[in-house]
Amino acid sequence: MPYSLDNWKQRIASRSDLTGHLVHLTKPANINSKQMDAIEILIKIILEQCLIGSTTQSGFICGNRKAICFQDTPLYQLTQNIYLEQEYRNQNSQAKVRYLGTGLMFPKPYVYRRGGRPVIYDNTEDAKGYLPVHEQWRIVKLELSDDNNIIDWTHEREWRIPDDFKFEINQVTVILPNANAYKKFITLCKSIDQVNIITEIRGIVTLNAVFF
Repeated sequence: MPYSLDNWKQRIASRSDLTGHLVHLTKPANINSKQMDAIEILIKIILEQCLIGSTTQSGFICGNRKAICFQDTPLYQLTQNIYLEQEYRNQNSQAKVRYLGTGLMFPKPYVYRRGGRPVIYDNTEDAKGYLPVHEQWRIVKLELSDDNNIIDWTHEREWRIPDDFKFEINQVTVILPNANAYKKFITLCKSIDQVNIITEIRGIVTLNAVFF
């Protein structure tokens, strides 16, 4: 039986393992021959009011349709994921950078209304057998049958949106790793003339304050 948005929020508020928001993390990237760090990428995304979908080549997306990836993870657990990934990279210098504590957070109903859905964790070929091609962007490989080749990303509780994701600035909460990143973000925002990002967004969270 359906229940109201307020009831839904109350249920989430009573559970530490649930969240009413979805997180998209950013990483450094080379844009038009210019190397940009995660905060600069974050600001670029906010100014453009658009997240560009990843492809099979750039983001392990199945099928021929791009998709945007989010984590359905409470902030404390998100921070645990980031910390564990840092420790793993410290022990494995060649490991790929997967998580940094910089990104955007959106209300879950907002993403849902724009086509966002939880991914389907399964053997890729099995999932392709029951999903039409235009829905295969939802597939994330899960492999637990080989003890030496475990593939399991269920800790992200991932959601995706097909294609690109255009959004309003007033739906964005900014996530930053620490006070230094916060100061850099504020400084860069103040140098922008076309929009006052600081007053337009919903808020800012620094993850070290959540974790420690």
